[in-house]
Amino acid sequence: MSHTSDAAAIVADREAFRAFLRDHNLPATAQRLAIAEVVLGTDRHLSADEVATELRARGASAGTATVYRTLEVLVRSGLVVERDFGEGFKRYEASRGVPHHEHLLCTVCGRVTEFRDERLERMTTLLAEAHDFSRQRHRLVIYGLCGDCRRGSGRGAPR
Repeated sequence: MSHTSDAAAIVADREAFRAFLRDHNLPATAQRLAIAEVVLGTDRHLSADEVATELRARGASAGTATVYRTLEVLVRSGLVVERDFGEGFKRYEASRGVPHHEHLLCTVCGRVTEFRDERLERMTTLLAEAHDFSRQRHRLVIYGLCGDCRRGSGRGAPR
């Protein structure tokens, strides 16, 4: 996706969120819209705390409960997907028609890298069939160290 279409997709998502709020008789408050802007405007997998931090960096703020409630509404709208990587908290990413993908999670800095591999897709189907199982979906998260943290230059690199 080019930068221009990224911007267009973000605007479309923001308008879709406004429409969802209107259709469900929920107020389109400045806080809700600012939270949506943060999550829909990034390709990162943000935690609720990271959303709140980014809001403050933009000169806005919202209470923790408001952030969590708005994230729930965004997930219900289908515009955002909730991810649980077993870190003790959830992360959120814009769905934006993203095809199925897998995740690499750095256990030091928390960086999440997405990847797709058609060989893996075929392999999961073959494995399921070998066990007389009809595959519907799967999820793969590979935990380890990103290149920056392995080299000691990552956000969470040992000091």
